[in-house]
Amino acid sequence: MTTTQPDRTYRLGVLLGDGIGPEIVPSSVAMVDAAVTAVGVEPIEWHELPLGASAIDEHGSHTPESTLKALDDLDGWLLGPHDSAAYPEPYKSQLNPSGTIRKHFGLYANIRPAKAFEGGNAVVEGTDLVIARENTEGFYADRNTFAGTGEMMPTADVAIMHGIITRAATERIAHSAFRLAGQRRKKVTIVHKANVLKMTTGLFRDVCREVGQQYPDIEVDDFHIDAMTVHLVRRADEFDVIVTENMFGDILSDLAGEIAGSLGIAPSVNSSDTHAMAQAAHGSAPDIAGRDLANPIAMNLSSGMLLEWLASRHEDPRLTLAARAIEDAVAATVRNGVSTRDLGGSASCSEFTAAVVEEIRKAG
Repeated sequence: MTTTQPDRTYRLGVLLGDGIGPEIVPSSVAMVDAAVTAVGVEPIEWHELPLGASAIDEHGSHTPESTLKALDDLDGWLLGPHDSAAYPEPYKSQLNPSGTIRKHFGLYANIRPAKAFEGGNAVVEGTDLVIARENTEGFYADRNTFAGTGEMMPTADVAIMHGIITRAATERIAHSAFRLAGQRRKKVTIVHKANVLKMTTGLFRDVCREVGQQYPDIEVDDFHIDAMTVHLVRRADEFDVIVTENMFGDILSDLAGEIAGSLGIAPSVNSSDTHAMAQAAHGSAPDIAGRDLANPIAMNLSSGMLLEWLASRHEDPRLTLAARAIEDAVAATVRNGVSTRDLGGSASCSEFTAAVVEEIRKAG
């Protein structure tokens, strides 16, 4: 599997986060280390940085400025889940760590695959789709304004939320979706609610279709968000790339992850043209934190997606091989009957990690 390429040392950040983060992020670090070794890449230079509840205690912020500054100098980073709902005030009411980082770096593309594993307890066997979620505006009021949030309360009994859709942001995510579809099964589905939200999601739908005209080999269709939930449950295996606005994408990706087998296997990467962050689609699961019960697959596969992004950015095909090594080893491990409880198995997080690392080493 080893290839020849000029030496380069990649520098990646480690943000453990809260809850199960200190278990699933180190699991991913171990897999990345094994995979890059297998393909002949120089060892990763890891930089652990403060974030989350522990950062509040030590730095007076859940996302310290020193962390943001350090991330800007790195090639990418792994972000563990946060439990911002449990933070003390005023931190609980602030933009959460994930949103803070996404907004600071303009990570406009949130790419969330949902792929069923053989032996992985899928609701719809054969599910293999990707949701391209616009990540900077839409109906998520915590990230769609330059300063402050898009929510306000003019009185104690009235709450208002801005939903913002722009041509520029829609064009960016549409191009990401169509390029991705060109590497897959050449089909894009636009999800919107233009029958009711005629101007906002209507603009999203129409701009996506305009962009689609630049990709004549890609098939395009569209569905309302409510109908799309039904289509996913009944025939998720028929979809390829789904492009949608922020909130719809968040909801659909959780549904798609569960349909593929478990939210615990739902990965994602958040990226701009210059920065990328690996982040599992699920939350921090504080009820099982510290018990070695967490399913690390979503974080593991997210780390592989980060390697894919780096491979493209730095024209380093070895990283594509490393990413595939992680994905193949995870799939082989589940197929061989080693999985965590949410997939019907009995393996602990550490046992699953060790099994995948061994698969990577055997294949390499």
